[in-house]
Amino acid sequence: ETVTVTTDEARIMKMPSNVATIVIGNPLVADASLQAGGILVVTGKSFGSTNFLALDRTGRVVMDKSIQVLGPSGANLVVVYNGAERESYACAPECERRLTLGDSTAYFNQILSQSGARTDQAQRAPPQPR
Repeated sequence: ETVTVTTDEARIMKMPSNVATIVIGNPLVADASLQAGGILVVTGKSFGSTNFLALDRTGRVVMDKSIQVLGPSGANLVVVYNGAERESYACAPECERRLTLGDSTAYFNQILSQSGARTDQAQRAPPQPR
């Protein structure tokens, strides 16, 4: 069986009770986190495929599955091509730039830079009095 997930999205799976360790073949494609109660959260990080192994406490493989990570899709995704250049937008109801793998380098880096600067400023902000 193949687990299918979209980039930048997560999927929840129930693991057997004896699972102690999760191994991801290529962590650049997908990530997984084992939570309490045998819940596995699989997150798509980049297009492609990899596998994951679930091991019990003795190191025995109790599950071996493929993970297929697909590109974004949906009714509110608009992709604009200008020759070989690509830009993605989330349009629901107004269009905003969307940070999407596969977009043109300059477009992607500009959005990433703005997002990083915003996050940096939020982390440096002094705590608000209560």
